[in-house]
Amino acid sequence: MILGIDPGLENTGWGVIETRNEKPEIRLVDCGVILTSKKDRSEVRLEKIFEEIQKIIKKYKVEEVAMESLFFAKNIRSAMSVAEAIGVVKVAAQNLGKTIFEYTPLQVKIALVGYGRAEKEQVEVMVRESLNLEKVISPGHASDAVAVALTHSFTSSFVRE
Repeated sequence: MILGIDPGLENTGWGVIETRNEKPEIRLVDCGVILTSKKDRSEVRLEKIFEEIQKIIKKYKVEEVAMESLFFAKNIRSAMSVAEAIGVVKVAAQNLGKTIFEYTPLQVKIALVGYGRAEKEQVEVMVRESLNLEKVISPGHASDAVAVALTHSFTSSFVRE
């Protein structure tokens, strides 16, 4: 099981995929978004992300965690809150003995679409096609997290072969 994460303080997207070597097949197990309230202090919000990530890892028996890294940000305040969320996800996974793999948005686009300047819609189409889904994964943060998990699956299978 691979857990993909699209980190953020307000919305942390997550998606769990399973790879089956016998076919080879990739299956979406579950996905969603961890929501926190702007009304809460940041430490309360970060604690919620920490606890929810640990619950997901335990519930789905996650073996590896793949996360989108902070690559570029126009707004320094939002970049800092995303960086805090990234740190919390890393500690949550590390505490459970999971290895964390990070991918830039460029790496995700190249892995799924083959083009680093692909549009978000193109990535969503490839996520659906890779998993044989009829509908778009919603909300977008969950879809982004699944894209990161798929990137890890594709990338790590290259390394293993």
